[in-house]
Amino acid sequence: MQWETVIGLEIHAQLSTKTKIFSGASTVYGAEPNTQACGIDIALPGVLPVLNVGAVERAIKFGLAVGATINSPSIFARKNYFYPDLPKGYQISQYEIPIVQGGSVTIQIGDIVKVVRLTRAHLEEDAGKSLHEDFHGMSGIDLNRAGTPLLEIVSEPDMRSSAEAVAYAKALHTLVQWTGICDGNMQEGSFRCDANVSVRPLGTDKFGTRCEIKNLNSFRFLEKAIEYEVRRQIEILEDGGRIIQETRLYDADEDETRTMRSKEDAHDYRYFPDPDLLPLVISPELIAQFKQQLPELPEAKRNRYQNDYGLSDYDAAVLTTSKAISDYFETMVQSLPDQPKLCANWIMGELIGKLNKENTEISNCSIKPEQLTKLLQRIIDGTISGKAAKTVFESMWQREHAGDVDTIIAATGLIQVSDQGEIEKLIDTVLEANPQQVNDYQNGKEKAFNSLVGQVMKASKGKANPMQVNTMLRDKLKR
Repeated sequence: MQWETVIGLEIHAQLSTKTKIFSGASTVYGAEPNTQACGIDIALPGVLPVLNVGAVERAIKFGLAVGATINSPSIFARKNYFYPDLPKGYQISQYEIPIVQGGSVTIQIGDIVKVVRLTRAHLEEDAGKSLHEDFHGMSGIDLNRAGTPLLEIVSEPDMRSSAEAVAYAKALHTLVQWTGICDGNMQEGSFRCDANVSVRPLGTDKFGTRCEIKNLNSFRFLEKAIEYEVRRQIEILEDGGRIIQETRLYDADEDETRTMRSKEDAHDYRYFPDPDLLPLVISPELIAQFKQQLPELPEAKRNRYQNDYGLSDYDAAVLTTSKAISDYFETMVQSLPDQPKLCANWIMGELIGKLNKENTEISNCSIKPEQLTKLLQRIIDGTISGKAAKTVFESMWQREHAGDVDTIIAATGLIQVSDQGEIEKLIDTVLEANPQQVNDYQNGKEKAFNSLVGQVMKASKGKANPMQVNTMLRDKLKR
C-alpha cells in the first residue's frame, strides 16, 4: 500500500519584549535560576496579571504580515493542567477567539511553490523549566521562563513531507525575525516546533490518527523526527496495528521518537475565560498604523529582485533568507546599480560560504557591505582580476591592513596588468614557443586557443587582464 504523510506544525515564537506578558519581570536569557520570577510569575495569592502591550503589538504585526484577520475582541482563557513548573496550575492562553485568525505562508521546495494555510496564532505565557541533570534522584524547577510571552502559530495540516515542513518552519523563522517580533534563537528556545504527524492511504481524504512530537529546536531535528515518525506509523499499520494518539519526544542521540504522554484534547484542559483579564479590544486605527509600519516582506522583496534586477528565483530566495542578508545586498547595489548579479554572486558565493564555514551570522561579519562593494569596483575597473579578488577577500576576512581593499592589493602585488604593450610581449613569446598549438588553432581546434591563453596567464603570473589577453590573442592569430 502507498501512504501519504499529513503534517501540521505548532510553532512557539518567543516575543521580543523586555518583560513578561503579564508581569514586569525580565525576559533576558541566561540568568541564574529563579532570579527573574516575580510574585505574578510564581502565583502568589492575590496577585493579578497586567497585559504587556508590546506582546499585543507584535502579535498584530505577525497577523498583518501573513494576511490574517486581527480579531477584536480576542479572549484570554485558562488552560488547566498540573505540572510542577506551572505554579498557578493553569496557563493563560487564548482558545475560542485568538488574536490572529487565518492567514497563509508561501513556501518553495525546488521549483514547486506551495501555500500553507494558518489556522490561528494566539498569545500565551510560557511555563517554567524542570531540571533533571544536575540533581541526584531529584528534579529542580527554574521559573525564570514562567510568564515569558509566546505567540503560538498553528498551521493547517497542509504539508505532505518533512521537506515541506522544514521549508515552512524556515519561512516562519525568517518572517518573525524580519518583522522584529522574535529573535529566532533556537538554541535559547525562542523558536520551538511541535509537529503533528499522521499517515493515510494515498488517495483518501480521511485523516489518520496523529501523534504530536514536542519541542523540536532545530530544523534538522524537525526533519529527522518527522521521517522517523512516518516510518514508525507505516510499519505499525502495515503490521495490522493501530496508531495511538499521543505526545512523543524526539531523541536525537538514538534518532527515534518515544512516548511522552497520551495526547490531550481541548476538553482535557477545561478551558474557560480568564476572569482576571478583560477581552482584548484593538481599534481599526491601531491596526492600520501597524500595517503602515510593516517593512517590505520577504515575498514582495523576492519579486522585486526578480523584476527590477533580473535575478533568478534561486538568487532572490537566497538573498531574502534573512533581513540582514537582504540589507547587505541592497547596500551594495545602491553603489553598483548596474551590477546586481555580480553583487549577488559574491554574497551567495564567497561571503555566505565563509559565514557557513565559520558558523557565524552576517551581523557578525568582519567585511562590511561597503568594503565588499569597493572590492567589486576594483574588479570592474580592471585593477585586479576576479581570481585575485578572492585572495584579497580572504585578507579582508582576516582583517589584514584593517580590511582596506586598496592597501591589501598594493601589499600583495595583485594589481592586474592591463598595459597593451606588456601583454603583447607576453603573447608574442608564447606564440613563438608554441608553433604547433598555433597551427592547431588555425585548423579549427578551439582547445589549442584555451591552452595558449593559459600559458599567457601563467607567464604573467596570473596578473594579465584575461579579457585583454583573449581579445589580443585572437587578433594575433588572425594575421
